[in-house]
Amino acid sequence: MTAVVVVGSGIAGLAAALHARAAGCAVTLVTKDALGHTNTRFAQGGIAGVLFADDSVESHVRDTLVAGAGLADPAAVRVLAAEGAARIRELVQLGVAFDRDADGVFVKGREAAHSYPRIVHAGGDATGRAIEDALVRAARAAGVQVLEHTFLVDLVVTTRGVTGVDLLRHSEVPPRADAKNGHPPLAPLHLPADAVVLATGGAGQLYAHTTNPPVATGDGIAAALRAGVAVSDLEFVQFHPTVLAGGEPFLVSEAVRGEGAVLIDDAGRRFAFDAHPDGELAPRDVVARAIARQVAAQGGRPVRLDATRLRPTAEATAAFLAHRFPTIDAAVRARGWDWAREPVPVTPAAHYLMGGIDTDLHGRTSVPGLYAVGEVARTGVHGANRLASNSLLEGAVFGARAGDTIAADAGLPWPASAPAPAAAASASARATPPVAARVSPASAPPLARAALQRLMWDAAGVERDAQGLAHAASVIAAWRADAAVPRSVADHEDANLLLVAAHVIAAARARPASVGAHHRRDAAPTSAARPVLEGVA
Repeated sequence: MTAVVVVGSGIAGLAAALHARAAGCAVTLVTKDALGHTNTRFAQGGIAGVLFADDSVESHVRDTLVAGAGLADPAAVRVLAAEGAARIRELVQLGVAFDRDADGVFVKGREAAHSYPRIVHAGGDATGRAIEDALVRAARAAGVQVLEHTFLVDLVVTTRGVTGVDLLRHSEVPPRADAKNGHPPLAPLHLPADAVVLATGGAGQLYAHTTNPPVATGDGIAAALRAGVAVSDLEFVQFHPTVLAGGEPFLVSEAVRGEGAVLIDDAGRRFAFDAHPDGELAPRDVVARAIARQVAAQGGRPVRLDATRLRPTAEATAAFLAHRFPTIDAAVRARGWDWAREPVPVTPAAHYLMGGIDTDLHGRTSVPGLYAVGEVARTGVHGANRLASNSLLEGAVFGARAGDTIAADAGLPWPASAPAPAAAASASARATPPVAARVSPASAPPLARAALQRLMWDAAGVERDAQGLAHAASVIAAWRADAAVPRSVADHEDANLLLVAAHVIAAARARPASVGAHHRRDAAPTSAARPVLEGVA
């Protein structure tokens, strides 16, 4: 029986685990926190799919390619759109109760850059939670072995490829902290495997402002980089346009704008049309930049999201918002705002990493035995900018594809369709900024996660330029040169964030033209061609 280790418990990892189990594999699923604590759980808007007779795969493909700014892979996009409906119906069979109208038909949702309202949702704005809960129940029922509170340290790679994972696990699960002793000690654990699936999500904790939970520290990408696995497109970080300003970041779903909410400046003017004819429903990168520039023009004061006119009266609007967006409604009102009667302040925040580990259309990476699915992967479906509500769909479609493929791949040579091996690091790959811009370990600011997050927000945020990127590269290199050997999970996370940050910065420096979510202040958008990136050590 093929032994499979899946690292990560969001929609992509759970889909891969379920399909591999159904194919006869022995599956162990590893997650660094509790089983359901993933980015998937926090997804609000819904999942896109061609489920209605007046929609088409061609339309979904076209919308995805346009949003991707010319860099999405048409073959991958077609797989996503063509297989999406089947995966959504599978979720229904597993118990996901997508919202339906009085006739039992799925309620349609509209989101930015979609030409058709093809998004379906559950619990109004609780789609991710409904999906996560259903998949967790299914995984347990299917006999998937689960290791919670278990941290991925590294992939084990031999001449044959990936043969297992090295982990750290709390001796007491779940770990209970106390004021005197802190968490119980960590124990190393080695799991051999015939195949490993990385489904560890993105790296939102690189940034000072993010919609991602604390677990999103780039662990899978960092482990892949250390193992020499090919990665690409790390410069493409999506910033969600509308996150509540002030306090802990809380995402206000794009579906709110899809229902008719608008963005206004201090004077009450709808400024988004200055950036794009679709206004608030333009692609996310366009709207995020428009907001960031308006905030700067207003001296740092946030713009406002106005949902007060979604229904004829304030009372009717309040009832609609509470029914359609119960989670958001509760969060907004908990902060003291009556958003049926007053606009609420919003600002962009880091949301989704479009790049990652290179894969083929079945999740295979450049190293035999290793698969990657979900946000950790660069499948090619997002290009330079992810189309709204394609993320859950990508996890479901490509997680299932990887799970179905693992058993068939067992014992066979790694197919030619897999990505090419990563290029060996060269002297130029480790190039440093000019002497005047270099920062030594002694002169770098003290390393703390908050300092790295602020540096990345300032240098590689919604907009970038050569000077800021060079400075960030130098500071990160100094921090890495002075880093101690990781001992705790937090230490390992910090090391992973530093490594991924170095590669995000290198990728951004290697692309001088603006395209999609990668916007250079110092360059006009001249070409969507992918650059040749030699990497960093």
